[in-house]
Amino acid sequence: MDSTRVTEHPTSYERPQPGVDPADPRGALLRTSTPAHAPGTTALPAQARGGDTPPGAAAPCAQGRKPDASQGTGPDTGTGTDAGPEHAQPAAEDTGTHRPRPAPDAIPVQPGGSAPHPDGDAQHPDGPARPPEGASGADPAAVTDPNAPAAPDRRTGQGPSPGQPTPMRRDGDRLRFVGAATRRIARGLDLDEIVMGLCRATVPTFSDAILVYLRDPLPVGDERPTGPLVLRLRRTDRIPVERDSEAGFAPLPQPAAQQPEPWELAELSTVAAELCEVRTGGALAEVLRGVRPVFADAPAARAALPELLGAGGDLVIPSGQRAILAPLRGRRRVIGAAVFLRRPERIAFETDDLLVAAQLATHSALGIDKAVLYDREAYIADELQRTMLPETLPRPTGVRLASRYLPAAETARVGGDWYDAIPLPGSRVALVVGDVMGHSMTSAAIMGQLRTTAQTLAGLDLPPQEVLHHLDEQAQRLGTDRMATCLYAVYDPVSHRITIANAGHPPPVLLHLGGRAEVLRVPPGAPIGVGGVDFEAVELDAPAGATLLLYTDGLVESRLRDVWTGIEQLREKLAATAQLTGPDHPPPLEALCDEVLDMLGPGDRDDDIALLAARFDGIAPSDVAYWFLEPEDAAPGKARRLARRALARWGMEDLSDSVELLVSEVVTNAVRYASRPVTLRLLRTDVLRCEVGDDVPQLPRLRQARATDEGGRGLYLVNRLARRWGATRLSTGKVVWFELNRT
Repeated sequence: MDSTRVTEHPTSYERPQPGVDPADPRGALLRTSTPAHAPGTTALPAQARGGDTPPGAAAPCAQGRKPDASQGTGPDTGTGTDAGPEHAQPAAEDTGTHRPRPAPDAIPVQPGGSAPHPDGDAQHPDGPARPPEGASGADPAAVTDPNAPAAPDRRTGQGPSPGQPTPMRRDGDRLRFVGAATRRIARGLDLDEIVMGLCRATVPTFSDAILVYLRDPLPVGDERPTGPLVLRLRRTDRIPVERDSEAGFAPLPQPAAQQPEPWELAELSTVAAELCEVRTGGALAEVLRGVRPVFADAPAARAALPELLGAGGDLVIPSGQRAILAPLRGRRRVIGAAVFLRRPERIAFETDDLLVAAQLATHSALGIDKAVLYDREAYIADELQRTMLPETLPRPTGVRLASRYLPAAETARVGGDWYDAIPLPGSRVALVVGDVMGHSMTSAAIMGQLRTTAQTLAGLDLPPQEVLHHLDEQAQRLGTDRMATCLYAVYDPVSHRITIANAGHPPPVLLHLGGRAEVLRVPPGAPIGVGGVDFEAVELDAPAGATLLLYTDGLVESRLRDVWTGIEQLREKLAATAQLTGPDHPPPLEALCDEVLDMLGPGDRDDDIALLAARFDGIAPSDVAYWFLEPEDAAPGKARRLARRALARWGMEDLSDSVELLVSEVVTNAVRYASRPVTLRLLRTDVLRCEVGDDVPQLPRLRQARATDEGGRGLYLVNRLARRWGATRLSTGKVVWFELNRT
């Protein structure tokens, strides 16, 4: 037996071997390192190289090229078995020609080029296989020449017709295609991105067209769908006729009398049915239950495809094995189906293409399942955040409010930032802004509990420092690691003063009417949850026309700047915005909030942002009437006279009858139980507001008096005649108030 042997080894498709032509249909052949002058050596004819050397051209060695070590010039190479890989195939006897690997014809490529990449690139990301410099294992002209003749079809023995794709190695192309396609599908986060990734990855590399049907509605997680199984056409993709020649899929010439098939020219979405109800026990149900892809000419698919595509199914499906029906199965159940189509002039699908379709369908279905779950989680996060934050801001007397909230990112929609505005007795309003550390559902839940606690404490009319103290205790009860910052302020429009307490939060900024922006000096305090820390409150002037801006640290702190640099930029931004409207007119609140958020550049937002702006209008002293009444029987009559005089001074005599009646009823109830002087205050704003305070903490309740009762009708009259009314408990008693529209 001749000692010269040629072995063929499987090669890696990620790292092509040096000196191997990637267009060689036989794959990469590792030749034995046999000296050229060895006895019995038979030179490889040029025809056995599968197109590496054009007919009539001499082999590289015959042209005088000096063979290098890679071609076996060493004297001790022997049969080459020692230099082969560990899992090399047994050597075969040399018969003068190599046994070529069959040329695949399932994955088309551009003539003279590499397979189209599913990501849209013309070549594989690793680039075409090229021999290293100095290697002489293959003819460089054969590697780089795009006009080299292609290998003939293994079944017909003929080369491809002009305009048709050039076949490549079957196994390597399929592996590279599946890897790139699944990577592209996995990049999608939402449903549309995944479906689009499937379409773009398969057209035109694997098929000329694709139809994707998904269940309507898509089940979420483990929930059991109700009702019949309905599939809706989600997306179609195909090679447009005007791009056929550019994509390398030019159709074969056809006689003038023969018209192209409708599915080549029409949009698939107009030919195929949009909705399909899968009949129980029908052909389509059987195919979907089987999960595995099938050819269109298979007995199971002959009746399933017309049922799926409707009346246009016969127009869409080409003849032969040029269509594959692949069920899409998620984690629990079938969620849809994909139909891969090839044109009649293109090579039909092969059995191995069913495995490719199965891989694409599996990755797409699992990705769709995850996308649906992600959408549900995002919906829950949005609803949770919307519920935790105020749906609308109140309209308290003497102050106008505006707010903004921005999440940190689309993937972290829930955060711990919050803001609130709480009306208080005496026409006051509490302004709150806070930030719980972290970005998660847990942070949002803690934020909701702290916000609810702050609202409850505000209803008790506690001082700001006491509110922060109780919030600190509540945070410690929630857990040792529950940390938050908070700023609590109370604005009194009558006195034009504001009381602020801070718990580790960035200081507020006050924009005066003339355009001067001032960072308020507020004791910083310790964050909520530290425990054992006293909080301090300060009282400051709040002049009419000024704007107070409360915010969280996400507005002023990022990776690009520290918090104090951000606060200074915020102050300059507010001052510059105020200059645009002049010294006598404050900027509109909504526009001011938008201008403040514009100071954030792209990529400059690492945290969620809560913003609350309050414009102080105040109540003028001429619009306030205030009296003390001794708790005696004559107090109701005195209250009626005082109210009548105030209304006459304000030119509101038409309200005298109603005001005197309601004031008399409320003051009578207060005097009956009070032990200290009763307060009576009238406020003239857009409405007329009356407030009666006493030192009794019990709140009055509206009840239905019986016909024989002598009392119990006072609040009934207030409820019928007043625009609004209410009662609020104070630390020193309570306040009962009502409002009447100004006519």
